[in-house]
This record gives sequence, C-alpha cells and structure tokens, in this order.
Amino acid sequence: MYDTFLPGFALSLSLILAIGAQNAFVLRQGLHRAHVFWVCLTCAVSDALLITAGVAGFGLLAQKLPWFEPLMRYGGAAFLIWYGAMNFRAAWRGGVILDSKGRDGQSLRKALLTLLALTWLNPHVYLDTVVLLGSISAQYDNRLAFGAGAVTASFTFFFALGYGARLLAPLFARPRTWQALDVIIGLTMWAIAAKLILM
Repeated sequence: MYDTFLPGFALSLSLILAIGAQNAFVLRQGLHRAHVFWVCLTCAVSDALLITAGVAGFGLLAQKLPWFEPLMRYGGAAFLIWYGAMNFRAAWRGGVILDSKGRDGQSLRKALLTLLALTWLNPHVYLDTVVLLGSISAQYDNRLAFGAGAVTASFTFFFALGYGARLLAPLFARPRTWQALDVIIGLTMWAIAAKLILM
C-alpha cells in the first residue's frame, strides 16, 4: 500500500507547493489568524473532492464537453484579474497591520466565498487534480491508496500553511510588509490570468 500511497502524497504535494491564488489567500488568512481552520478545511476538502473525481475516472470530462475548458479558463482569468486589482488597491492604500488578535474584519462567509471562487474557478486546479492526478493514478493497481496519499498531502499542506503563517506575524506587524505582500499577490494573480488567456 505504501508503495502507492507515497507517490500519490509526493506528487500531490509537489503540485500544491506552486505559488497560486489559493495558497496566497490561505497565507493571508493565516497571517490575520482569521477563520484559519475553516479556510484550510475548505481548501483540503475541495482538493479531496477533485482528486477523488480524478481517481474515479472523471478526468475525461473536459474532453467530452468542448465548452467546459474555455468557460473555466476565461471565467477564471476574469476573476483573477479582479482579485489582483483588489490586492493592488490594498497595496496603494497601505496602512494594514496585524492587530493584537491578527483579525482583518472579514466575515467567515465572505472569506469562504472568495476562497471557493479562487479554488473552483481556477482551471489549473482541474488540470492538476482531476486530469493529472487522475491519469497518473491509473498506472497503479491500488488507485485508492494513490488517491488517499494525494488527499493526505493536501490536508497536510493547507493546515501547515494556514497555521504556520503565524510564525511570520512579527514581520507582518509593519504596514510596508503587507503592501509588499499585496503587490506580490496581485502580480501572481495577473500572471496566472495572462497565462490562462494566452494558453
């Protein structure tokens, strides 16, 4: 079982480690210590559902529905452009610091809706989880163990990122650091959007 579980874990972790919209949002929430558990759980469960779909053999969906891929691609790009603009605006305004409790005042509902959009409107999420992990799992006799390893990696990474972010809290007590983070996130969002449009 471990001969299949570990490759699933390692591949999933390597895909998640790339800096993207979802990870940037989790990092920000972790720094604010705002709804960290629910944010991490939402990311991990979303990944688990997509990985399960891929391992179960639904990776052919995009091939069978020709309108699915461009819809996800352009819809995701539009959202990322808007979200990046919001980060640039926050960087321009400045003045953000962590208070004693680290909260940013964002409601749980708003945080989760933003996170769900960043997750489910991103075509790369489907390519990495449903298509890539799903197709590679077919090479193993025990696809269930491969999928379990991939799901475990997702839970491990997101909770480590969300709760580990507080170690950076002293650095983010300075407004300039928040401005730099907002610029980096904004550039990341726009870079991903441009890649989606031009691919």
